Amino acid sequence: MTNSIAELENADCILVIGSNTTSSHPLIAMRIFRAKQKGARLIVADPRRIQLALMADLHVRHNLGTDVALINAMMHVIIKEGWHNQAFIDERTEGFEDLKKILDAYTPEKAAEITGVAADDIIRMAEYYAKAKAGSIVYCMGITQHTTGVDNVRTLANLSMITGHIGRESTGVNPLRGQNNVQGACDMGGLPNVYPAYQAVTDPDNKKKFESAWNAALSDKVGLTVSEMMSGLSHGPLKALYILGENPMVSDPDTAHVEKALKSAELLVVQDIFLTETARLAHVVLPGATFAEKDGTFSNTERRVMRVRKAIDPVGNAKADWEIIKEISNRFGYPMEYGTPEEIMKEISSVTPSYGGITYQRLDGEGLLWPCPTTDHPGTKFLHKDKFVRGKGLFYAVEFKPPAEVVDEEFPFWFTTGRVFAHYHTGTMTRNCPTLDSEIHEGFLEVNPGDAEGLGLRHGDAVNISSRRGLMTAKTMVTDRVTKGVVFMPFHFAESSANVLTNTVLDPVCKIPELKVCAVRLEKVA
Repeated sequence: MTNSIAELENADCILVIGSNTTSSHPLIAMRIFRAKQKGARLIVADPRRIQLALMADLHVRHNLGTDVALINAMMHVIIKEGWHNQAFIDERTEGFEDLKKILDAYTPEKAAEITGVAADDIIRMAEYYAKAKAGSIVYCMGITQHTTGVDNVRTLANLSMITGHIGRESTGVNPLRGQNNVQGACDMGGLPNVYPAYQAVTDPDNKKKFESAWNAALSDKVGLTVSEMMSGLSHGPLKALYILGENPMVSDPDTAHVEKALKSAELLVVQDIFLTETARLAHVVLPGATFAEKDGTFSNTERRVMRVRKAIDPVGNAKADWEIIKEISNRFGYPMEYGTPEEIMKEISSVTPSYGGITYQRLDGEGLLWPCPTTDHPGTKFLHKDKFVRGKGLFYAVEFKPPAEVVDEEFPFWFTTGRVFAHYHTGTMTRNCPTLDSEIHEGFLEVNPGDAEGLGLRHGDAVNISSRRGLMTAKTMVTDRVTKGVVFMPFHFAESSANVLTNTVLDPVCKIPELKVCAVRLEKVA
């Protein structure tokens, strides 16, 4: 997030797109509720009528995978009406004229044909956001999990810069992370192309710096993403996989492909707190400790680094993840001498500029938001105050591209996935909690009443759902939360896994799969 969570409640316009915030991030949703109580305008762009839409000043239900067309049309209107912030554009950005050229074609009327959103509603969206004193954008994986995920994010960044709604209190472009400590994992180099703090592995100076810090020879080659690893196991040179706290048998697209890949590994090691669907396929399972059984830090979605303190000793043979990794490394012949998590944090501070001023002593209380470069720095509440990291913000001229897979006569329904309030990601923890599992204990398929009638489906009927990748069965939930031609399914439930159906095709830049849209066929179970 460019801005902090607390700032949301003081925004006077919030655009929520690709985020079912109340279900997936309820504490952040509370800040949005407070902003609404203070008079903020709320715009919700979501193909489903999610809970947040019920209190929105404007809810638009754009067609799946048409985010770029929708946002481009907003910017077309903003420029045409003179609502853009020319002073900010001139002083803080570059590339505006290239963007302006491609926006000429994105009239509200043209965008209405692509998105299904009325031209008048697109104009209202543009006016509400552009005329706000402090406009904030909130998005989640409904924006990123597309073959155009990078384009979607760049377009939202364009929107924030064209209006000057960035680098100030209660503004910004604010992605909500999908799981606990994803931000921290990325900060620490849990990506195939960077060292900690997003320092590129291809930069010789970075390579030299970390070779010196770790006393080891390092590669300057970019590694594989998760999806590429699965293909590597099935068809390439990859022979072994070590999975920590991840459950790709439920979370990754095309489950049959994932299962085949994992079963083809010569060695599969899984480190987790429960025997997940993925762990059941492993040659070796390493029992990790839960959050309550270890010391360390988490970095949350707003960049806040927080202490985690051990409450109980690990149960059974479980160990803290860092202890397991250290022990394996030592046995491989690379000695790790860490004695405590605090020693690891000291190393992090020494090689990670944005964490340079973070120490355990300073993390007592509410923690610190990075960048925090020195021990006397208070942390950074919001980013880009006076300038962008690259100097001037760069506009990207992004054209609309349709999803990789579209509906046809054989597969006539648009299929999308998401979360429900009672469960978290692949259900590894929540489905082991009887109270939460009793709230929603099985998967379901949301179907519009008009489509249900045409298929002879009633609420609770079993329906077969098939795509070009697989087939599964679930109960029908007849609801107008989805529009005609669109069906929705939560992905938490392994026994009725939505990801049996989803598409493995990747965004060409960041290599994220298109989990949020594919084409399916429905057939009532006799």
